[in-house]
Amino acid sequence: MDTLINIDNGGTLTDICVWDGGDFTFTKTLTTPHDLSQCLFDGIEKASTALYGAPDTERLLHATQHIRYSTTQGTNALVERRGPMIGVLTSIPDLATGMKTTPDEEHLFASLVDDRFAVVDLAGDDVEFEVVQLVNRLATLGAARVVVACATSEEERALRSILLRKFPRHLLGSIPLIYSWDLAGDRNAPRRAWSCVINSFLHPTMERFLYGAEHRLSTYRVANPLLVYRNDGASSRVAKSVALKTYSSGPRGGLEGTAALARTYGLSHTLMMDIGGTTTDVGTVTDEAIHVDEHGTIRGVPISYPMSNVHSKGVGGSSVISVQDGKIVVGPRSVGAAPGPACFGFGGRDATITDVNLLLGILDANTYMDGTFTLDPQRSRQVVTATIAQPLGLTLEEALVQMEQAYFVALAGAFSHLVGPDTTLAAFGGAGPMSAAGAARPAGVKHVLIPQMAAVFSAFGIAFSDIGKTYEVELTELTTAAAQQVHDTLVARAERDMFQEGYALGDCDTSWQLTGEDAAGAVLKRIPYAVGEPVPATGARASLQLTVTARLPHPDIRADVEVPVTPIAVTTTRQVRSAADTVDEVPVHVLTELAPGAGGSGPALIEGPFFTARVLPGWDFRVTAAGDLFLTDTL
Repeated sequence: MDTLINIDNGGTLTDICVWDGGDFTFTKTLTTPHDLSQCLFDGIEKASTALYGAPDTERLLHATQHIRYSTTQGTNALVERRGPMIGVLTSIPDLATGMKTTPDEEHLFASLVDDRFAVVDLAGDDVEFEVVQLVNRLATLGAARVVVACATSEEERALRSILLRKFPRHLLGSIPLIYSWDLAGDRNAPRRAWSCVINSFLHPTMERFLYGAEHRLSTYRVANPLLVYRNDGASSRVAKSVALKTYSSGPRGGLEGTAALARTYGLSHTLMMDIGGTTTDVGTVTDEAIHVDEHGTIRGVPISYPMSNVHSKGVGGSSVISVQDGKIVVGPRSVGAAPGPACFGFGGRDATITDVNLLLGILDANTYMDGTFTLDPQRSRQVVTATIAQPLGLTLEEALVQMEQAYFVALAGAFSHLVGPDTTLAAFGGAGPMSAAGAARPAGVKHVLIPQMAAVFSAFGIAFSDIGKTYEVELTELTTAAAQQVHDTLVARAERDMFQEGYALGDCDTSWQLTGEDAAGAVLKRIPYAVGEPVPATGARASLQLTVTARLPHPDIRADVEVPVTPIAVTTTRQVRSAADTVDEVPVHVLTELAPGAGGSGPALIEGPFFTARVLPGWDFRVTAAGDLFLTDTL
């Protein structure tokens, strides 16, 4: 059981990447929004077919050590506001004000909490009676879950004692309660409360889907449980995962893969451009290090956990291209997987860049998704004509060229502000290789790297994750004795949790850090700490943090060796429209058939596994030792 399966579930397509310790086998399948566990098993079955020559899901699952799963389900649930109404019970009089300091916070507060907010006076004459009345009022207003957020953990423990007595867990009418200090030891109360509100909102959706997937796996008598890939770059079993940490986990996989590319190719500044069906995710790797925010944000709202610094823009392969006020606009609305782009033939009536690339000749209708899915150019032609060409008084050909340029400009706007003199753009996702050169030039980027596994690169990046836990507890005083007490508490928690993950703590890597914060909860410094040492003054408050990692095997990327560029003989061409009145015969190459060092100049199309890379005029290309594609702008 040395095989690892990595799955990245997106809004339009689900990617599956299987690593047997030496080679990768990967595939894609359409996401099934009605039942996300279906596309999971569809993908595993397709991967087993690629491995064994015939479908054998059970054989593959029984050969697998772990399945690591990343999903956009939580992201989509928050975007669509698909979740329970949340109530907040607090002892902090001005907490609501602190949670609504920006328009983003006000908007999300109105959607998730609104008037389901109650303040309890812990110094009152009859606290128990008041607490019961307030919780009943929150329930009457529709709260399906209640966040308890107080200034201190001691206050929350006092409320917990009351609530357990007055609302016993065994009663049908009991409401799920989450105590903010249990989720995060963050002294910033609004940030801690927001973390709990968002986590409570995401929890039912993630719980329902992930446990459903686990249940389906159990029918195959799989020994190891499903692992959830998290936005901190580690994985854990479903029962030991926090819903909040599943948010935006897919882009973190892409960043881990980008960091691996930076190590292999010695890149000093790499921008990730992951173009999915709905969004383009952009992140930064500098000198092999992923940019991480000490306190991340979700939909513009601060949370207590670190998150990779990924920015998303509503520009993807399934983003709607429309006419607004006489101009062509790209996104942010997406057709997703259902109905999908018009050329999918599922009834889509909006134009997308996938339709444009099909009609321009960049995509071959019969080779999409490696020939497993046939596109319908007639449907694309009808939709582009009706929604773009006719409203603007353009010919179909003029509309296509203008739509493509609008798409390039929209993409460039997602990352141009991050470009430096030595920037390399790592482009992946289903639509990334087609659009990378077109977006790079207006953004001022001269170098583009397209991985051979671009179509499933976020799933590939998950291969660099381990099973891990991070714990952090505040020190009540800056003494060796206090640090020892917290140390022992965290070790006990880690032993229990890692045992449930299937690993002994003694077999794991551990690291300890002391975190210093100011009175507002802003991190001032993090320094290594060994128990028994004197605790240095690090700020107004200090916490002890334990990180535990159970290492899993990681793949190696073959180091690049510079060899003279070998021109490629042209055997196949495709007609591609480069202007409204110009159609060129463009060479078409198959990436997996090209030897390291093979190269040439644009225009050219390079067909990779499940993707098409476009080399525009003025760009040179070269195949690396690892089979990746390097593009260089020569203009």
